[in-house]
Amino acid sequence: MLALGLASRRRWPTGGVWRLGRDTRRFRSSRPPPDTENIKPLDGVKILDLTRVLAGPFATMNLGDLGAEVIKVERPGAGDDTRAWGPPFVGSESTYFLSVNRNKKSIAVNIKDPKGVQIIKELAAVCDVFVENFVPGKLSKMGLGYEEISEIAPHIVYCSITGYGQTGPMSHRAGYDAVASAVSGLMHITGPEDGEPVRPGVAMTDLATGLYSYGAIMAGLLQRYKTGRGLYIDCNLLSSQVACLSHVAANYLIAGKEARRWGTAHGSIVPYQAFKTKDGYLVVGAGNDQQFVTVCKILHLPALINDSRYKTNNLRVQNRKELITILSARFAEEMTSTWLRLFEGSGIPYGPINSMSEVFAEPQVLHNGLIMEMDHPTVGKISVPGPAVRYSGFTTAEPKPPPLLGQHTVEVLKTSLGYADSAISDLLRAGVVVQPKVK
Repeated sequence: MLALGLASRRRWPTGGVWRLGRDTRRFRSSRPPPDTENIKPLDGVKILDLTRVLAGPFATMNLGDLGAEVIKVERPGAGDDTRAWGPPFVGSESTYFLSVNRNKKSIAVNIKDPKGVQIIKELAAVCDVFVENFVPGKLSKMGLGYEEISEIAPHIVYCSITGYGQTGPMSHRAGYDAVASAVSGLMHITGPEDGEPVRPGVAMTDLATGLYSYGAIMAGLLQRYKTGRGLYIDCNLLSSQVACLSHVAANYLIAGKEARRWGTAHGSIVPYQAFKTKDGYLVVGAGNDQQFVTVCKILHLPALINDSRYKTNNLRVQNRKELITILSARFAEEMTSTWLRLFEGSGIPYGPINSMSEVFAEPQVLHNGLIMEMDHPTVGKISVPGPAVRYSGFTTAEPKPPPLLGQHTVEVLKTSLGYADSAISDLLRAGVVVQPKVK
């Protein structure tokens, strides 16, 4: 039987309380007690996470950073696909998996077994958010689609993340970042000016979709607070990336101008690109005419300031090749460190192209707290990129490390669903759920 009694205690908000009949439950994230220190926006919110790989896990990790309890559902034996993605591995743990799964509890549940499906339904009834990234229709066949879940949990904010959307001619296809990057046009505009299309160095389409999903879920929780009803959210890689084409797409839609690859340069601003120095690269941008004058002064190229070919950005774009040749020759005469010193305090946007070792030695990166350390249960201390945003009212310090596969299975069954030890033992023996032994 579903845990509908538990579900009945979580309902619609009035004055900071979820209500259904005579049962009430404090909606903790709306009106925290005034004496509570470091309360986070999503404290008390439960996320049921059936996603894997990157877009979904990135979204739920960000929700976890804000205080949500994230229950990550994984396949017994294999778990999230990225647990096997490597090298590099640290011990038996994939660094890929470790990078996007902090602040989560892992339960290993076989959702091909009817008893496993039952567990997911019971968890949905006591959670606020349900996130999944299965091919459209697959969860519905198991009885875990939005229509089925909303029947037992009408409060649920249900977010689906797919490659191309729930309907349409491509909706049945599996979605991977590189393919969506190609179909969306991002790969067409990425790469050397006269070279082949290039995949971005990180899965930007997945990450953008994760951020859209994260924001959509937050909006869904706010909408539920206003209306007292859950809702369905449809996110997909294709839509996220096409939306992120921004001005490049507008150039085509408004002006009919087809996009092209520019390498590190910009199609509408000159100069704005990487220049090779004696020992590396420096990216410099002159977004207006006064900045261009300043760049010329720093480079000791005063003749360019009054050259009629370069007086405005429009003219500089028209005469890009000649100007970039002159600037490139000058930048190549000095070391990167020299140019960094000369540009410091000038008001010009500039910076070196850093390797990973240089990124995480960069003083500003360290100052912004972008290295997050955690103690993992099997491999010890690990470091991952930390949250990009800082808040005045709370901190995201002391994160929980990425979980082992099924590490919290018994805990979740007990604390969230009230299962007895004997029932859990039966499920473990039957292989419906798995709990590893942690030394």
